[in-house]
Amino acid sequence: MKTVQDYIRTIPDFPHEGIMFRDVTTLFSDPRGFRIAIDQLLAPYAGQDIDKVVGLEARGFILGGAIAHQLGKGFIPIRKKGKLPGKTIEQAYTLEYGQAVMEIHEDALQPGEKVLMVDDLLATGGTAEAGIKLIERMGAQVTGCAFVIDLPDLGGRARLEKMGMAVHVLCAFDGD
Repeated sequence: MKTVQDYIRTIPDFPHEGIMFRDVTTLFSDPRGFRIAIDQLLAPYAGQDIDKVVGLEARGFILGGAIAHQLGKGFIPIRKKGKLPGKTIEQAYTLEYGQAVMEIHEDALQPGEKVLMVDDLLATGGTAEAGIKLIERMGAQVTGCAFVIDLPDLGGRARLEKMGMAVHVLCAFDGD
């Protein structure tokens, strides 16, 4: 029986030499693989008190939308700066190669709402931390963080757990 990891393609030297890129598009394009991933991502949260599912740009939209549908909950995108049409709040964060800014609509979440945050990959945890900070600044509570892939050597999971987050991942790849 195939695991989620079996559906993920590795592309060496992308986006630059020395990087082993973990490509989830092969997981998404396979109906069985995609169903396995969605079922396994949402399993720990089925029946829990969750109000919204938040997906981080961009592959988190695909996963988060499917999970929100299965849980019967609303979906909220957190996007790169300048991509949302309404009034937003923003959160800057650091990447290996510089700075970036994420945004959420200022009326997307209500104080006290319980939120599941979803993305495809957990590397250094910078993007996820920015998402958590946005959610918490709105007065909502992150009840879980779910990812398809963890790159444990980059420390993202430890970073989020140090923030008090419950982290759920489907598979891990050693190295960059």
